[in-house]
Amino acid sequence: MIKKLASVLFLICFASSCSLAGGSKSSKRAESRAAGAAVTGGMICGDPSIIGEVVGDVPGKLKGCGINDAVKVRAVSGVVLSQGAVVECETAKALKTWLDTGVKPAFSGVGGGISKLRVAAHYSCRTRNHKKGAKISEHGKGRAIDISGFTTKDGNEYSVLSDYGKGKAGKAIRHSHKAACGPFGTTLGPKSDGYHEDHLHMDTARYRSGTYCR
Repeated sequence: MIKKLASVLFLICFASSCSLAGGSKSSKRAESRAAGAAVTGGMICGDPSIIGEVVGDVPGKLKGCGINDAVKVRAVSGVVLSQGAVVECETAKALKTWLDTGVKPAFSGVGGGISKLRVAAHYSCRTRNHKKGAKISEHGKGRAIDISGFTTKDGNEYSVLSDYGKGKAGKAIRHSHKAACGPFGTTLGPKSDGYHEDHLHMDTARYRSGTYCR
């Protein structure tokens, strides 16, 4: 009786292309789709690799703040953001370039590659470094994003504050910092000015002299 039941189960399993020892290709595809479903939204900024939602115009509470045609970015080139980042499309596209040409290559040999970025800040209507009377920050224009941590596919997270320049992952963070110069007009990180020891600040502001990278 038991042998007959086992034979029936085997035939059913074979017909449905499943495997008794491990998941089938179809089940793995289903798991992949389920993982992707965790990131809500669709294509934005005319780029299928940038996922999120259209926000529209964001008015500013201070003069000089605000974004025209803002978007909320949730994932870029398959890399998930820890929180939706409200920025303008130029910033979203710079983030994609940085990930594709800088971060992914840097982390290719660390924990199976990069899977997630910890976003420390995105749109915020405020002055530079929160100083009273200072100019409006690029964050207040949707042109900036701050990254404080990098998570690899094996589940390990590395922070700018604790790991920058230390070991294989820390060197990957430092390389990613340097690689942001170009895709972004301004990059600031550890040892730049005392305000960016725990994160990488990147914005799309451009200067007559070119990029400003520290």
